[in-house]
Amino acid sequence: MSETTSVLAEPVKIAPKLPTKIATRISPAKVRDLVLGILLPMVGLVFFLLFWHLGAKNINTSLGTFPGPSEVVAQWSNLVAEQREENARAAAFYERQEKRNAEALKADPNAEIKAREYNGRPTFFDKIKTSLVTVLSGFFLATLIAIPAGIVIGLSQSLYRAFNPIIQLFKPVSPLAWLPLITLVVSSVYVSEDPLFSKSFIISLLTVTLCSMWPTMINTAVGVAGVSKDLVNVSRVLRLGWFTHVRKIVLPSSIPMMFTGLRLSLGIAWMVLIAAEMLAQNPGLGKFVWDEFQNGSSDSLGRICVAVLTIGFIGFGLDRTLLAIQSYINWDKAAVVR
Repeated sequence: MSETTSVLAEPVKIAPKLPTKIATRISPAKVRDLVLGILLPMVGLVFFLLFWHLGAKNINTSLGTFPGPSEVVAQWSNLVAEQREENARAAAFYERQEKRNAEALKADPNAEIKAREYNGRPTFFDKIKTSLVTVLSGFFLATLIAIPAGIVIGLSQSLYRAFNPIIQLFKPVSPLAWLPLITLVVSSVYVSEDPLFSKSFIISLLTVTLCSMWPTMINTAVGVAGVSKDLVNVSRVLRLGWFTHVRKIVLPSSIPMMFTGLRLSLGIAWMVLIAAEMLAQNPGLGKFVWDEFQNGSSDSLGRICVAVLTIGFIGFGLDRTLLAIQSYINWDKAAVVR
């Protein structure tokens, strides 16, 4: 009896619950989705690279054989090396300037010191920066115009009927058609001996704005017009003012449609910018592509391909950024955005 009691008195060991939690958290379905989410894009990328590699060998142009993936990677390395060399030249320039000024002050404490900016040749990455500044400036200007206009038009059926024909008239106009008109207007209006921005920047910015504002305006108006009647009735019962009604009822309800328009507008803005920079000679990626095409060297095709891939990756990154902002702002956190 004592032996039985001693056996029963022994403490019972309980298995830790951590593995169970991990097993519950990472279910087979989630593992499968994770693997497919990584594997399928990799398969698509490998197929694309293989198709590109095999197809490039059979395409002969006036500048030589069409570059394959390896040649494009080599040109990317060359562009990175050019950036490093330009940075080294800029550092040496400022070092010489500081040394010269220090010697001048040592000889004469009252000597006039001259500080000049380094005016080197813009590199590929400098042109990426210029394009990003231009497209974001044009996109923000288009957003400042399109969202308020879309809200006002969406709240009034009469205004929507009045302005919809104008929107549909200008929406399909090509940037190549806008560019000559904008160039003439800017050249006659933007006259200054010491301009804050270059004319080429203003021309590209306005072209981007005019071509990219319409999707945001239309989607915002549709989203505002589609606000639930129950929410509108609640606003009337509470006797909310116009601005409070827009801020508390209209904007939260129309966010999905509004961001759909913003993403479309940003994609259009990025495409339009390249064409605008080619013709307006704004020193961005568009001008880089045009200069390489005019250069006609054996490396030009590879450099143009680098620019094309860079344009694609930047456009994808801009779209994902807006998607992340939408997920953060959206009142319905469970909503699926893609």
